[in-house]
Amino acid sequence: MNKNILITGISGFVGQNLVKYFSSYEIYTLYGLDIVYDDISGVDKIYSWDQLEDLKDIDVVIHLAGKAHDLKNTSDEKSYFDVNYGLTKKVFDWYHKSSATQFLMMSSVKAVADIVSGELTEEFLPNPITAYGKSKIKAEDYLNSIVLPENKNLYIFRPAMIHGPGNKGNLNLLYNLVSKGIPWPLASFENKRSFVSVANLCFIFKSFIDRDINSGTYNIADEKWLSTNKLIEIISQGVGRKPRLWYFPKSVVIFMAKLGDVLHLPLNTERLNKLTEDYVVSTTKLQAVLGVNLPHDAEVGIKNTISSFSDKTI
Repeated sequence: MNKNILITGISGFVGQNLVKYFSSYEIYTLYGLDIVYDDISGVDKIYSWDQLEDLKDIDVVIHLAGKAHDLKNTSDEKSYFDVNYGLTKKVFDWYHKSSATQFLMMSSVKAVADIVSGELTEEFLPNPITAYGKSKIKAEDYLNSIVLPENKNLYIFRPAMIHGPGNKGNLNLLYNLVSKGIPWPLASFENKRSFVSVANLCFIFKSFIDRDINSGTYNIADEKWLSTNKLIEIISQGVGRKPRLWYFPKSVVIFMAKLGDVLHLPLNTERLNKLTEDYVVSTTKLQAVLGVNLPHDAEVGIKNTISSFSDKTI
């Protein structure tokens, strides 16, 4: 059965990957809703937000549009709520009265928690700290407050950090460090972190669109977590260097971080926590509804992303 899919924020990293992925199947016709109107191969037409009410005959809405987390903390809180909540409300209100039957929203694990003890599950009581996380959970709460007809489904996806070729993000910071031969001085902290490759994310979107899955909120991550030390090893392999992992005693590193708090050094306790904390995302609920393993291994996905930084094969 042919399906007309509307993708908001279609010009972004995930949107462009979804276009490439869905374009390989003849049963989908793609439309975009964005502030950027440049033609994209595989997309029939891209509409502006002012044209939302003119859209007809859409079967599926994939809502990606949003304001990403500003790691430099230069954005004001209002801008997060205007976009992450305001635009979500606008397009969901339209979906509610449209003929479309599936709404897939891209939220974030940061809508639930910035720090995780154990594994983050869908049952965690949300307690976001940042404006980004707060705006995402406000959008989630609004969507869940609307009673939909029986023929309409709502899927809220909370992905871990998304990566893939063409999206450098935080992984590029590690890549630059390793490629310059700079040692990783925090190897004593063997942390666990969840990621999700954009290839697996595309597979998950298609699986939900093609199948009869109950509405709900789902954590999204690769099936295996990776440590920062493992990432250093993978990057080192890609750039042809031997991993330089320095195992300073934790007590010494913690002391230096506390000293950094006082002297305003690059390494302080907040930065140390960010660099070494665990953030493991449980995908038990996701795996139960999919019934199959994700097609792309976590390590292979990271290798493909790292390779794209230098066009080298790992």
